[in-house]
Amino acid sequence: MSVIYIACSYATVYLIYMKFKATYDGNHDTFRVEFLVVPTRLLWWLGILALYLRYRGKLDCARGVLLGNYMVVLLVLLAVIVCTMLAIVCVSMRGTICNPGPRKSMSTLLYIRLALFLPEIVWASLGAVWVAESTQCDKIVVSAIIATVVVSWVIIGFTVVIIMVVFDPLGGKVARYSSAAPTLAFNPEDSQFVGGLKTAATSVWEKRMKLLCCCVERDDQTHMAFSSTAELFSTYFSDTDLVPSDLVAGLTLLHQQQDSLRRNQAPTEVVSHCPGPSQKDDLDAELENCRHYMPIAAAAYGWPLYIYRNPFTGLCRIGGDCCRSRTTEYDVVGGDQLHCHFGSVLRMTGLQHRDFIHISFHDKVYELPFLVVLDHKKESVVVAVRGTMSLQDILTDLSAESENLDLGCEVQDCLAHKGISQAAKYLYRRLVSDGILSQAFSVAPEYRLVIIGHSLGAGAAALLAFMLRGAYPHVRCYAFSPPRGLLSKSLYESSKDFTVSLVVGKDVVPRLSVTNMEDLKKKILRLIAHCNKPKYKILLRGCWYGLFGGNPDDLPTELDGGDHRDLTLPLLGEQSLLAHKSPGYRPSDSPVGSPTKYPPLYPPGRIIHLEEEGPSGRCSCYTAQYTAKWAHESEFSEILIGGKMLTDHMPDVLIRALDRVSNRDACISCPTPGGSA
Repeated sequence: MSVIYIACSYATVYLIYMKFKATYDGNHDTFRVEFLVVPTRLLWWLGILALYLRYRGKLDCARGVLLGNYMVVLLVLLAVIVCTMLAIVCVSMRGTICNPGPRKSMSTLLYIRLALFLPEIVWASLGAVWVAESTQCDKIVVSAIIATVVVSWVIIGFTVVIIMVVFDPLGGKVARYSSAAPTLAFNPEDSQFVGGLKTAATSVWEKRMKLLCCCVERDDQTHMAFSSTAELFSTYFSDTDLVPSDLVAGLTLLHQQQDSLRRNQAPTEVVSHCPGPSQKDDLDAELENCRHYMPIAAAAYGWPLYIYRNPFTGLCRIGGDCCRSRTTEYDVVGGDQLHCHFGSVLRMTGLQHRDFIHISFHDKVYELPFLVVLDHKKESVVVAVRGTMSLQDILTDLSAESENLDLGCEVQDCLAHKGISQAAKYLYRRLVSDGILSQAFSVAPEYRLVIIGHSLGAGAAALLAFMLRGAYPHVRCYAFSPPRGLLSKSLYESSKDFTVSLVVGKDVVPRLSVTNMEDLKKKILRLIAHCNKPKYKILLRGCWYGLFGGNPDDLPTELDGGDHRDLTLPLLGEQSLLAHKSPGYRPSDSPVGSPTKYPPLYPPGRIIHLEEEGPSGRCSCYTAQYTAKWAHESEFSEILIGGKMLTDHMPDVLIRALDRVSNRDACISCPTPGGSA
């Protein structure tokens, strides 16, 4: 048994060595993982010390001496490991992100840390064998040492998983060769080598995604989603040699810079006008429709959102539905996998059992849960599509290539987000081929069709409305917080005739597209290249600024006086950090018709933007008042960094914001119905 443990230990250490070596060869910042592990190791060392001091007098049994020696040696070994990791952390604080020179001793420390993996794994293996043979010792002592051995293996496994997920086994070679790709274009051998590196990078990302989504059911659609996601990440990161903490530091700098620019910009002369009666009435009517349909869209999330909104009473209210067998009332509703969901859906919508035609919580990659309900107040058949709430949904989100939609209309350039398009096609098959819509309209033939959704569900609802327009010409769609990267320009213009989107505040999802993400990456790279502070100071300053605020003009950069005009110029140094031609990004000065892998996509329909009045407070989500206005899609062409970029996307925040629209009668700049601003 011991031989097997030691053999496995040697194999594990060899794999970790290859991973460390390949990573360090191309990236001097990969040691940041130690920040995650040091507190865990330190707490674990203190726990073992307390355990040994308390039970060392009860180790007078057979094998008790071995167990005592095991704990003493483990304490010494962990102390050496913690000291080494603290040294790595101290060295990591030197220099800046783009100046790794002061960290040149890092290679020695990394190899020392690597050498300590072997005795650590071997000692954990021997501890497992000795504790298994110490059946005559005090049960409490044995149980405590068993826990020690188990936790030791958990920490080792946790470290290995972090290395496998975070580190780049290609050692940053893709970033270096991607930045040099134009000079290699005429050399077939070098071009073939670069192509091989990119293929290997895609394979690495695919393995990472499969590891992170190991519990997702595997089928052809899942494999296609893994490939699409891996292609997206390998394309996005192919021209950079940054680690996650670099990106976090860049985001904190960008947050402060955006606040500074917003604070210092001169008041722009906005051409605004008091809307005419028709435009004002149109905005009021659409806001009323959004207020009415948003709870139904939120209900599509089922019991998790209900308990989130009612943390103290929600479980008690719907707990009986989870244990109760299906009643005759449930049999009236078609669907699958209702479980605990139906009770929460009824409470969130305020509707009756008989109003529901179909409820499905079937959830797979490219297959979204949805519900079909009769809304007698608005005389409509409502199809509500659920947004992102599972790993399968995330894979659907990340399948971000564009694909052509066969809509049977005269609209040119019918491109849409691939994953959401596949989800819309699934919904179309279920609603039309399975006769769900026919059943609904057989009950209420005079009603009109309304399709709604939130987040991912909003995108799927918008595409589904396109697909159903032929059979239901008067279809309407209400997309709550839809993703920006959804439709081509021509489809975006066409969708204004029947789709209304609602966006709250700084919500990141309506600003999220591959093009905007490339723009975000470019800004981050420029900021960190100009930064003259160590990364830990940037992160500490960013945490303070995010929690308590401060002066946004106090940017830790080499630029003078808060004048950020130089940041709009291309970064010419640090080829390992910034490549000038990213495969997924089209610079503003490139020809419009130049091919890209991920073309610019747009949000659906006319857009109502709810903006928070006054300065956006960090704890004002329950007291904020909002102003409603029609907005153009160009207002969402930049990702805004801030504390509410995620919370503004939550369904309960949208519901509260719609209830707190305070001055809809104010002068606003708005498009004509069906037109653009």
